[in-house]
Amino acid sequence: MKFRSGRPGAQGSEGIRLAMESALTARDRVGVQDFVLLENFTSEAAFIENLRKRFKENLIYTYISSVLVSVNPYKELEIYTKQHMERYRGVNFYEVSPHIYAVSDNSYRSMRSERKDQCILISGESGAGKTEASKKILQYYAVTCPASVRVEEVRDRLLQSNPVLEAFGNAKTLRNDNSSRFGKYMDIQFDFRGAPVGGHILNYLLEKSRVVHQNHGERNFHIFYQLIDGGDEDLMRRLGLERNAQSYQYLVKGHCAKVSSINDRHDWKTVYKALTIIDFSSTDIEELLSVVASVLHLGNLQCSSDDDGNVVITGENQIRLLSRLLQVPGTVLREALSHKKIIAKGEELISPLNVEQAAYARDALAKAIYGRTFSWLVQKINKSLAHRDSTYSARNRPNVIGLLDIYGFEDEECLRPGDATDLTFLEKLEETVGKHPHFVTHKLADQKTRKTLVREEFRLLHYAGEVNYNVTGFLDKNNDLLFRNLKEAMCESGNEILQQCFERGELDDKKRPETAATQFKNSLMKLMEILMSKEPSYVRCIKPNDAKQSGRFDEVLIRHQVKYLGLMENLRVRRAGFAYRRKYEVFLQRYKSLCPETWPNWKGPLSEGVSTLVQHLGYKPEDYKLGRTKIFIRFPKTLFATEDAFEIQKHTIATKIQAEWRGFHQRQKYQKIRSSAITIQSWWRGELGRRIARRRKNAALTIRRFIRGFIYRHKPRCPENEYFLDYVRYSFLMKLKRNLPKNVVDKSWPVPPPALSEASELLRDLNMQNMVQSYCKRITQEWKQQLEQKVVASEVFKDKKDNYPQSVPKLFVNTRIATSELNSKVLQLIQSENIKYAVAVTKYDRNGYRPRARQLLVTPDSALIMEEAKLKQKIDYIDLSGISVSSLSDGLFVLHVPCEDNKQKGDVVLRSDHVIETLTKLAMAADKANSININQGSIKFTIKHGKEGIIDFTSGSELIISKSKNGHLSVVAPRLNSR
Repeated sequence: MKFRSGRPGAQGSEGIRLAMESALTARDRVGVQDFVLLENFTSEAAFIENLRKRFKENLIYTYISSVLVSVNPYKELEIYTKQHMERYRGVNFYEVSPHIYAVSDNSYRSMRSERKDQCILISGESGAGKTEASKKILQYYAVTCPASVRVEEVRDRLLQSNPVLEAFGNAKTLRNDNSSRFGKYMDIQFDFRGAPVGGHILNYLLEKSRVVHQNHGERNFHIFYQLIDGGDEDLMRRLGLERNAQSYQYLVKGHCAKVSSINDRHDWKTVYKALTIIDFSSTDIEELLSVVASVLHLGNLQCSSDDDGNVVITGENQIRLLSRLLQVPGTVLREALSHKKIIAKGEELISPLNVEQAAYARDALAKAIYGRTFSWLVQKINKSLAHRDSTYSARNRPNVIGLLDIYGFEDEECLRPGDATDLTFLEKLEETVGKHPHFVTHKLADQKTRKTLVREEFRLLHYAGEVNYNVTGFLDKNNDLLFRNLKEAMCESGNEILQQCFERGELDDKKRPETAATQFKNSLMKLMEILMSKEPSYVRCIKPNDAKQSGRFDEVLIRHQVKYLGLMENLRVRRAGFAYRRKYEVFLQRYKSLCPETWPNWKGPLSEGVSTLVQHLGYKPEDYKLGRTKIFIRFPKTLFATEDAFEIQKHTIATKIQAEWRGFHQRQKYQKIRSSAITIQSWWRGELGRRIARRRKNAALTIRRFIRGFIYRHKPRCPENEYFLDYVRYSFLMKLKRNLPKNVVDKSWPVPPPALSEASELLRDLNMQNMVQSYCKRITQEWKQQLEQKVVASEVFKDKKDNYPQSVPKLFVNTRIATSELNSKVLQLIQSENIKYAVAVTKYDRNGYRPRARQLLVTPDSALIMEEAKLKQKIDYIDLSGISVSSLSDGLFVLHVPCEDNKQKGDVVLRSDHVIETLTKLAMAADKANSININQGSIKFTIKHGKEGIIDFTSGSELIISKSKNGHLSVVAPRLNSR
């Protein structure tokens, strides 16, 4: 059954088909969508004609009541898009046209609503589309079910398990290019929200004989061709494979290595990607492919016989390659393939094999390796799909929907009645069941029938029709015997997959291995047990022709399938009897809300409850019958009407339940809040009372300790006053912290208690040191020089010179005359001497005291008195004996110089408008701060040749400097400050 994703144009064509199907006038063209509606329902011809009409219009799905009949179109149809999935989700089974999605959704909703496990049984012969149908169901659940991160992971693994299982378990047969060669039952697990959360696959009876033999026109399992065609070069080199299927004996027997409808290289990529998604590590994949490659190399293992007729394994390269792939020592492998070990009565016997026996042993090993590896593969996939939610227990487990893809009807295997050859097996059958009307052989048949049977064949007349079986190779197919030494060799394998497939405990099992028929029987019994525990839905698949051509409707072939699928019998049962049945408890539990007498609970017998319910619903007597444990409903419309009423009632009930729940929930919430509030209030009141009591107690204790401490405050420290003294100290320190002096000139300091007097002084000194240190770190070099000059000025003039206070706030400048303002000749004259300070002064002559404008230049070694470009006098600091200045606010000062030096003319009388600054600069340069004399009243100074002059100082209102009548220099200066 082919399909592809939808395109926008598909919506239109599908809409036309749906409209045709729903129109009564088009019924003659497209047929009826439910065979139950056929007028001539007993006619097989009418049944097949209805199938033909629908098949011609690409309507491949038709109902027989709840059973879905599906005809393989052998082409892609636009009916599997996501839009189609949404159309069928949550819709009543018969409200939309027949579809595999309708069956899927009906099973899903039944599982959710009834909380009962479901299963979907898909049957039909090989090529009828069973595998594709199961894929469509998986895809439907993957798209429409609730999603989460875990759900997405499970969905991917469920979907990706298909290409892996198809690669290892499907093969091309004469009837189907992708025939499942094993039985598969898959459980999909759903959580309480209806989301798929896990899965489990049960496989039974893989057709292992296909590994070593294929009929003409058939192929081995897909994985061999996919690996050879799609494996990369590095992988092929590691596995020792060639990219030619004709090179391997196990792949050439069917003479059909290439198939036009199969792209092995593309399928290889799909399978490899799928393996990574379902938790296969790179090591797992490498070991799995090593096993697959080893099967191919086993088929190429050649044998010959020696002179005694014993087998000899030829081809050393093949043995080495197999040894590496199987991770079994070469000698052990060679010995196991050429000898047989038998244990009889506790004794171990080893006998050589002949060529025929060795070939059988080789093929048996290849089948065993592949078959067990396939079982391991299924178990590995099951681990990947396992549901891991710890909230579910054995009682509270997830609900499941099972998918059964029943084995195609070809190549079936039969029981083996006793030990025999193929021909004696046929004779045993003739002896045992020869009289059965459904068994015919060439020997037992009449003359006409013998023409259709060869001597090695027998015919069974079972429900699938007349099927011929050839007994050639039957015993080998049924016999699963593997020699003991081959098992022992495989148990020594280093391949982890083979270690799990061939366990050493198997060697200790003395039981005879089960035959294929026994395995088949046991698997079917287990499968039936599983199916009986679930509510079934049915999908019957029909193959329209053997040529796999689209649009071709082979009536003979279809009539044969309609017959053995029992479709006509199914239809007659549905029309003649009661198509729908429900157990009383299920029916009453689901629909009891529709009757006031049965809602919310029915107390009496179930049958009476159901009778009361259907009478209230208005069922007519011919519409239903009551059995011992079930109610039988004749027409679908009756059940649909009941279901519609239930859907409406559900909303009413849900509204009532919601209202009741909201009321209950709000009451519970209110009671909880009220109880919590009362508890919190009670606790808070108690807490407040305890806090107040503790505060009062602590306050009383504190007051007592203070009073006691105050009484003993003058005594040495003792328990009675220690708290008080500590508090006083603490209070003083906190007060000191808040009132520390902000700068070095701030002399404020809190008065300490007597006990802290000494500590207070230490703290005060430390604080002052800290402030001074901090202040010193912040001052610049220029500011430091300014302070040094101010300190010298303070030491010399403070409280001595009348105009000193006015100089304190004014900064001393570096110089009063810039170098650029000096005459260039002056600069040439003093040359290298550095001018530290220059100021304009007034010089008074020694005779007559006439004022002369001069410039006083202070250098590191001398003081220079300049007149424009002339050096009038140079006074070396070493010759400077002192400096005299008055205590008034005048700016006169006298530089005392010895007269012994002819270069000196005597003391110099000068006046400066910045006398404090000038004398400070001069004193610091000459280091003569201690040589400044501040005089009151008069200053005597020396004139050349030993004469003396006198300067008289008096206070007045303004500054007046003049020569008095007595020949003295008279200076009248205003007094600015009183000392």
